[in-house]
Amino acid sequence: MNPLDRQVAQRLTQYYVLALLLVAILTVSGLFFVKKTLLGLDDDGRVVNVAGRQRMLSQRLTKLAVLRTQEIPHADLGNFGELLDLWCESQEQLREGMLEMEKAYTVRKSLLLDSMFVNVQPVFESMHDNLKIIDSEKASADDKKVALQVVLGKEPLFLRQMDAIVFRFDAESLARVEYLERVEWLLALATLTVLFLEGLFVFRPVVNYAKRVVRQLTESEGELKYINERLEATNHELVKTQEKLVRATEEKYELQLAEETVRAAALLEGQEEERKRFARELHDGIGQMLTGLKLHVEKIRQMPMADEKQRQRVEDLRNLLQETIQNTREVAFNLMPSVLGDFGLEAALKLLAEQTARSSGIETAFRGTKEAARLTPVQEIGLYRIAQEGLNNAVKYSEATRIEVVFKRSASEICLTVKDNGKGFKDSEMPKRETSLLAHNGLSNMRTRARLLHGILKITSRINKGSVIEVKLFL
Repeated sequence: MNPLDRQVAQRLTQYYVLALLLVAILTVSGLFFVKKTLLGLDDDGRVVNVAGRQRMLSQRLTKLAVLRTQEIPHADLGNFGELLDLWCESQEQLREGMLEMEKAYTVRKSLLLDSMFVNVQPVFESMHDNLKIIDSEKASADDKKVALQVVLGKEPLFLRQMDAIVFRFDAESLARVEYLERVEWLLALATLTVLFLEGLFVFRPVVNYAKRVVRQLTESEGELKYINERLEATNHELVKTQEKLVRATEEKYELQLAEETVRAAALLEGQEEERKRFARELHDGIGQMLTGLKLHVEKIRQMPMADEKQRQRVEDLRNLLQETIQNTREVAFNLMPSVLGDFGLEAALKLLAEQTARSSGIETAFRGTKEAARLTPVQEIGLYRIAQEGLNNAVKYSEATRIEVVFKRSASEICLTVKDNGKGFKDSEMPKRETSLLAHNGLSNMRTRARLLHGILKITSRINKGSVIEVKLFL
């Protein structure tokens, strides 16, 4: 190989290595960016929940303050002082930017959120001071009544301001998700650009070089044949030598042709693989994007490495990607059980009853029709969510020792019943209509789902006689 050919080969090799390095950097950068953003979204979700809980706690404290000041008997067993301390501690942590719970959660706030917390702080402090007076045993009845009037006057303003804060937290979290999507698009575009440039400046020069070599070999073969024809009559040994040279030239040509064929096939295979990967990313979203990245890492893992450290880095990257895919699948499974789509409502309700029994220790039974006919997906999901909410309420609030889930189906109607033998509750404690109050959110959600299914939800309960939740859909 002459110096010019060596220089061209070295330059093409450098371009090829640089292109592969850029693709690897873009892939790893996208992986770590998605991982970091998903962890941040977990913190955002917990922050929104705690901010929403502040609204519920203020309502509950106000209700307990009214009941305590007016000396009205009630069944709320919550400790007023503990609720007040929790309310104060959560508000302070939200304002300071760090939630201390089962672990530390970062409260990411914009300047607008900081100003909103500054505006709500005087209202919060006023309510807190007056609730302290109501909780104090030393305060007189008149002082408590005055404090109650202040709390009742401040509560609507506090609720409006906290609503605005919760919505703002949610909006900023959504903005971060949209930013992640834009970055992923940019990384995908950059990867495609690198691949295009690689084909333009690396593979295309290689193909042109191969064409030139083949043309030169072809011309050399013709010249050799011409010379051999002229010398054949005078020198038999020269003819043999020429034949050997021709065979060697043909073998070299075939070897180079086979090499170029393999390279072309690999290029086409790589292009098709990349198209498939990007199609899955666009069609299925983040979950399939992660799967595509895993396939890409597996290919890199099979390539020869310079040393063991590089191989270990690739292996660590593969393990981290597998963990991220598994976490994504677990989130999807938690949101929608696969048994509901695969085997239907009755199988899902039976599994739900079994899981409730295992997790709560309460005897939970299921009775169904054992029919193979399926409902519509909307009906199955709606009835499953109602049963799920009913079981959660029974486990949390009823103090029951037995819960029963009954599913009946006839030609004209579908009936789902969740009943327990718990302490029950008064009709006055149950919301009469759909409401956004967090304390009754479960019952309101069940009513809403039944209405959307064109059904009827009926809730009956008696003190110490248990509760019955019944939903009927008319076919």
